[in-house]
Amino acid sequence: MSLAEPKPWFVYLVRAANGALYCGISDDPQRRFEAHCSGRGARFFHSSPAQALVYVEACAGKGEALRRERAIKALGKPAKERLVLAGAALAISAADSPP
Repeated sequence: MSLAEPKPWFVYLVRAANGALYCGISDDPQRRFEAHCSGRGARFFHSSPAQALVYVEACAGKGEALRRERAIKALGKPAKERLVLAGAALAISAADSPP
């Protein structure tokens, strides 16, 4: 009997047009962001549309993603903005590193 690899899950932040940050989890954050943009996502975006997927963090499984989502939602806006900046810096440095 072989054990399948656990499906990766992600916690993500989406910036709304009014500057607010929405935190959620998904096994495909890009698809989920597209759903938010098309109005099929969270009610959060009814008053201010989704603008950008600004942060994605990989988690070992759905349970870990849910725990991380809860921790991020408990942060204040300045701490969430620091996460966004740190994630952008990591993405830039990874893109600059040689293959």
